[in-house]
Formats: sequence, C-alpha cells, structure tokens
Amino acid sequence: MGLGYEEAIAGATAPGQIFETVNETVDGVELRVFKNAPANLRDVFNGVRNHAGDFIVYEGERWSFERFAKTMDELAAGLVTRYGIKRGDRVAIAMRNLPEWVVAFGAILTVGGVSVSMNAWWTEDEMDYALEDSGAKLVFVDADRIDRCASPARRLGIKVIGVRIEEPVDGVDRFEEVLVPGASLPEVAVLPEDDATILYTSGTTGRPKGAVSTHRAITQALMAFMCSTVINQLRKDPENAEDQGPGYPPAFILIVPLFHVTGCVPVMLSSVTMGFRLVMMYKWEPKAALELIESERVTNFIGVPTQSWDLLEHPDFAKYDSSSLASIGGGGAPAPPKLVGRVESSFKKGRPQIGYGMTETNAYGPGNSGDDYVSHPTSTGRAFTPILDVEIRDEDLNPLPTDARGEIWMKGPNLIRGYWNKVDATAETIVDGWLRSGDLGRIDGDGFLYIEDRAKDMVLRAGENVYCAEVEAAIYEHPAVYEAAVLGIPHERLGEEVVAAVVLKAGESLSVEDLRAHVAKHLAGFKVPSQVIFAAERLPRNPSGKILKRELRDTLFAK
Repeated sequence: MGLGYEEAIAGATAPGQIFETVNETVDGVELRVFKNAPANLRDVFNGVRNHAGDFIVYEGERWSFERFAKTMDELAAGLVTRYGIKRGDRVAIAMRNLPEWVVAFGAILTVGGVSVSMNAWWTEDEMDYALEDSGAKLVFVDADRIDRCASPARRLGIKVIGVRIEEPVDGVDRFEEVLVPGASLPEVAVLPEDDATILYTSGTTGRPKGAVSTHRAITQALMAFMCSTVINQLRKDPENAEDQGPGYPPAFILIVPLFHVTGCVPVMLSSVTMGFRLVMMYKWEPKAALELIESERVTNFIGVPTQSWDLLEHPDFAKYDSSSLASIGGGGAPAPPKLVGRVESSFKKGRPQIGYGMTETNAYGPGNSGDDYVSHPTSTGRAFTPILDVEIRDEDLNPLPTDARGEIWMKGPNLIRGYWNKVDATAETIVDGWLRSGDLGRIDGDGFLYIEDRAKDMVLRAGENVYCAEVEAAIYEHPAVYEAAVLGIPHERLGEEVVAAVVLKAGESLSVEDLRAHVAKHLAGFKVPSQVIFAAERLPRNPSGKILKRELRDTLFAK
C-alpha cells in the first residue's frame, strides 16, 4: 500500500531528502522553503548542458539540448556586447510560441536581465502600454507582431530583434545577426532575490499589472511541481504495476502560450530543469495535438479545460493512440465534473489533473489528480502543501473554520514580490506576506479546497483573465454609449464567455457588430464581448449605485 497524503509529504520533505524543507525568513516573512532549490534561473538554464537528446520539437524541427545551449550562449553574448544588457534591465518578448522564445527567455535570465512577457494577442495600444510601463530596453518580436510593436518601440527608443523575419525591416535587427558565433555564456552574478520575470495580468482599473517574480520565487515553484510528482509516487501502491503510468520518457506538449505562467513555469521551465522533451504547437488545433501525442509519445497534457474538452470532442479522437499520456488537465479555469469523468474513462492510463495556480503564485497551488480528483471532482485539491499555506478569511481578515466560505489567502516562497511600479496595488494584494487571491472558497473537513466564486469583477474565459472594468472602459469610449456593464456567463467549452449589457444615449443608434469592432480596436480579441444586449431601460443598481450584475445575468442573459 502507498502512503497517506500527509505521510507522503512528510516523507518527501524530510531531512536529507532532495525536497527537504526548512524555515527561512525572506523579506521579513518566515516561510517554508526547499533547502536544495537552485539559487537562480541562471543555474537552471546552465543545467541544460547535462541533458542529452531532443529538447524542443516544433513543426518538423528538432532542437537538441546541445543546440539550444549553444544558441542561448551566443544570444546571451549578443545581448551583453551589442545592446549592453546588464543585471536588472528589462527585455520584452512579444512572440507566439517558437523555439526562439525559449532561447530568448534563457539568454535574458542568464545575463541577469528581467524577461517581460507580452501577451501575443494584444493590440498595438496594449503593447505600447506594457513596453513603456516596464521600461524595456529591448524587445524580441516575430513577423506577426512587428506591425504592432514597431511604432511603440520607435516612440520609446527601444531596440527591436526580429525572429523568423524573411525580409529586412527598417530598424529591426535579425535574430541570426545578434548571435555571437562560438561565444560562451557571459559571467554574471545573479542573486536569488533579483527580479527575473514580469508577467502582465489584467488589471481591475483598466490597465494590466506587471506581476514581478524573483529568481527564488520561480525556482521554489519549480521544486514544488517536482515535489508533487514524488508525493504522488509515494502515495501509489508499489506492488500494483498498473498504477505506475505508461512508462514513456517524460514529454510535455506545449498547448498554452509561453507568456502565460502555466506555459512558462510548470511546462517549459520544468522541461528545462528535468531534461524533458517539449513538443511545441504552432497553434492549438485538437487533431494536430492528437497526431503529436501519438507520434511523440507525449506523457503530459497541461492546458485549460477547454483544450481537454476539444481533444475528447474531436471526431477522430479514437483513431489516435493516446496511451502514452499519464496526466491530462491543467488549470486556468474550473473543470466541469463531467469533463473529469470523461478524462478518467477515455484514456488507457492517463489520469485527470487540475491545479489552482495564479500568475501571482507562479502557477503553483493546491492540486488535484488521480483518485482524489475522481472522488472530489469539484475540488482544486488539498489545501495542505509542502511550501504553501492556505487560509480562508472573512472580510475582517480573520481565519475561518472548516467549510466556512470566505476569501482564499496564500503564503509561500513562490509568490510574486509585487506589481511593477504599482505600490498601492501591491499593498492591496500582498498583506504581511500573504496573497489575497480575490477568489471565494472553502476548505472541507478532509482538507480539500473548493473555489466557489470571485471577489473580483472578472471573467475567466478559456484560461484568460478578463477584468470587466477594462472592457467597460473601452465600451464607454464610444460616443453613443450611456451606460454599460460587462459580466461573464457560463459557457460549456470556454468556462465563461464575456457579455455586455449596454444602454445607449437618447436618440443614438448602434449595432452589435459596430460596438464589437470598436472594442476590438482597443483590446485583444478574447476581451471583446461575444454577446451584446441593448437594454431599453437603465441598468439595475443597488442603493449605493453599483450595477447589479447578478440580476443582469439572471434576466437579460438567462438561457
């Protein structure tokens, strides 16, 4: 028989073990940390030299670990000698998932720079904002994003490196020309508390916030993901061979953007750290994913529930061999219990999995998988973890007892240090070392965490956070609009979809198509409301003047 959950954690984190935990004070906060975590991400990327074979598989290309390390070293040398990038300098990446995205990320971090992840779906205006807000000195762009980044970069005096650019572009240096042939990785001292990444997350006030993580936060999160695997192994019955998984070398399929924390940390950086194969898709397409799962013997499928649903719903699902899969799931949105059951019954040995992670936690948090997930399909997993403390608190910030509903708070070494240039937002979100999640939930008597609602006015669409205030601000820019409310309604595939109720000014007329086109000029496509209803009367409000969105959801958008 395997160990119980808490016994497995105790065994994995005991003194002398790789995942031994100790207490350490970081910025005045006492935390449980992994004693043997890498000191920084420079060490993590340096470790690729210890791995052999294929690292990245992309559209017929195969990048070995050796090729990756050589290209990263040559690019890192170019960043230092050609652009003068030094410790603490911000360098942005505005690209789709490409092998060069990972190379650029590694090169930036190994020379002490701060990688700024730009949402590849952003409009020019959104790109402009993040480039200026972050103070980036340099930006990597692919061909599809040159038009959206070139003008902001010129305005801000930012150098541009073009990736996979077929024709020369004025003011854009080609990736290949930046490499310094045969160069070694420049020597730079990188400290655990140095900033490593800025990942932009939608803001409640209309503009995204740059979540800043240190090297320590990310390496601790990486260790936590690896420790979770060991805990699951300790809980299995060693005499039951059927429980031991498909037995193929670990390989992740990258089906979520690298500019998202899920794609960046638990998928890509875990692959870098552990020497796993990373199978990258040009874009999400379920049939192509099935083909890659079969041909590359993919073992881990981590995305948003929408993608698991797409895979199972594809008419050719049964024609492909998916027996290599050990884990199917991810995070970014709750999965309907029906999907959990379908995953459990549809794969030969693959088990369902979900994690409650945020940009602010470097994607690590309570996770649910295997038997626990099948028996608790509406839970995101056990609140007790090796390094992360989880509490449910009331409005006065007092901890609540078992099964009481309140806001979810978390504390651990994997949390961001704050939001870039946003002192007030940081102070509101991180209090005495604790992160207030903005999610409402409860912890049951067995220690399972359930997420039941959101404290923040936000829609979670296919893993993308859409803050209603940002979309409302764009709608109000239209001169015909008198009043607007943006909210989320349930959607079987996406989890939620963005909808809007709009009241026009007297005598004005406006079509749904024109309003959606107006919003699309200002915001990325996933933020544009899929439904717009023009209300004949003022929107309902409470005595303090706040629009009653729940009432709108139950009336105008009731199905």
